[in-house]
Amino acid sequence: MTSALQSTILATLKELGVNLDAATGTDLPARTPISGAVVATLRAHTVPQVNTAITGAKAASLTWRNVPAPKRGELVRLFGDVLRENKEPLGRLVSMEAGKLHAEGLGEVQEMIDICDFAVGLSRQLYGLTIASERPNHRMMEQWHPLGVVGVISAFNFPVAVWAWNACVALVCGNSVVWKPSEKTLLTALACEALFAQTVKRFEAAGGKVDAHICPIIIGGPACGEALTRHTDVALISATGSTRMGRAVAGVAAERFAKTILELGGNNAMIVAPSADLKLASRACVFSAVGTAGQRCTTLRRLIAHTSVAPTLVASLKASYASVKVGNPLNTGTLVGPLIDQQAFDAMQSALAQARVQGGTVTGGERVVVEGGDTAGGFYVRPALVECSKKPSRQFCMYSSTII
Repeated sequence: MTSALQSTILATLKELGVNLDAATGTDLPARTPISGAVVATLRAHTVPQVNTAITGAKAASLTWRNVPAPKRGELVRLFGDVLRENKEPLGRLVSMEAGKLHAEGLGEVQEMIDICDFAVGLSRQLYGLTIASERPNHRMMEQWHPLGVVGVISAFNFPVAVWAWNACVALVCGNSVVWKPSEKTLLTALACEALFAQTVKRFEAAGGKVDAHICPIIIGGPACGEALTRHTDVALISATGSTRMGRAVAGVAAERFAKTILELGGNNAMIVAPSADLKLASRACVFSAVGTAGQRCTTLRRLIAHTSVAPTLVASLKASYASVKVGNPLNTGTLVGPLIDQQAFDAMQSALAQARVQGGTVTGGERVVVEGGDTAGGFYVRPALVECSKKPSRQFCMYSSTII
């Protein structure tokens, strides 16, 4: 039986132009963290299919690089227009598949629009230097050439913006882009694919021409990511995710001297000095620690406070953590949505248990029962604060948690 939430997701996909039947299979379940329910099951690409997609992208790049850069920028400008027209449904889909607050979902789509604007300007600024030569009647000219195929591996916590950051700049520079999205946010990737296809139609209707293989999407798990990273036609790999994943990608890419852009996990600290405005500092800590349920590389993990202000600050944080509204990210007033899945919940609970063993005092971190339909299976957790009387033997990286 299809729930109201699942029906809403399917309707949103249709609104965005996604033909879900074309991607349906038996390999990868697409879930919503709001309820934990499976919305669809998709067909994964095989390694040979990944290689075929890269070969097509390579051929597309050889044609695309000969299109004048301002004309390439026109494609990206049109993509920005399509995103503006579909900001609300795409932002809603981000919230329903990644569990981000509705405002965060809309904000992420706005980041896609912003990078389109930036890249359009860049398409008319791909300058090179003219350099004085020591030879009479000669000059040296610097000219930048496209790399060819750019591979993008993205994470669930920014399911659409990271791809757009890479793709828009890569496209105006004359490259093709092969994208392997996170297995946890496949529906948003299909939506981006559909919106880009709409953009290509507009571009071609205005007289432009784009190879159909310019921006293929790969649906699959680690094997597909490894095939993308190993392929000798992929000149650059941009990977966002865990440090473990980054080490693997960097090692494989280094074997063939490929370029890499790695945006990996963080273990960020905030220092609060005696001169700090504690009300402002407390608000900053809460925003940094609980945003996206703590599932960001920029999330506050460690708080280092001077002994003169620590008691007051800790009391303020405990009160805030206890009072923030945890619930359905689509509802007005919700400040903390669900963790993405069981694995995230288990990782957080394991980290908190280890903190207790090492002498830490944990406040919060318990699972929250959220009232309302379509939320029973979601992993809703109260933000946690860990107080340490001594330096822990390891630095905790935990979802929606702060160690002090």
